[in-house]
Amino acid sequence: MKITSSLFAFMLCFLVSSHALAEPVSEDKRISVDIRRTTFIVNDIDTSLKLYRDALGLNVIYDQMINSPMENGETRKRRLVLMQANDTFIGALGLLQYIHPVKPQRQEHFDEPVPGDPIMLMNVSDLDTRWPAVEKSPEVEVIEAPHHVEYPRAGGGKIAVMVSMIRDPDGYWIEVNQLLDAPAKASD
Repeated sequence: MKITSSLFAFMLCFLVSSHALAEPVSEDKRISVDIRRTTFIVNDIDTSLKLYRDALGLNVIYDQMINSPMENGETRKRRLVLMQANDTFIGALGLLQYIHPVKPQRQEHFDEPVPGDPIMLMNVSDLDTRWPAVEKSPEVEVIEAPHHVEYPRAGGGKIAVMVSMIRDPDGYWIEVNQLLDAPAKASD
């Protein structure tokens, strides 16, 4: 897949914004909102875990069946798995599988992200050793294998990044990148 100029611009904005505030915000600048978790609705959690837990190394912190009554007398059954990387409060990833009733699969499939498609960016410090497991994960589609990209710094200079793009088993767009330089900062 070739990266279009709009996708490149989006990726650049995301890269800069995701690292501009990578440190905790000082108390005097905090707002009343934290983004705690993103949850992906998946068809098969066990397949998804082979990518997120086994290949990428996220830690499972919660894995439970959630049952609740339905108006028709049946029981709604869902499985929720929560995973973390390096922070215990933000940046968690949830996987939710509807066991009963099963939800229909989205039918659209585009060759590049379109409005309504989230892109999750994950930075790994060992992309070269993780990549073989990522690309061999069941039902993962490799869009772009790791390759070197240099993003411009606002104050001049470059930010070198190894960039890769996959679609997970349920069609979510995932960038798995490795920073090769210091990340962008607000002072840039």
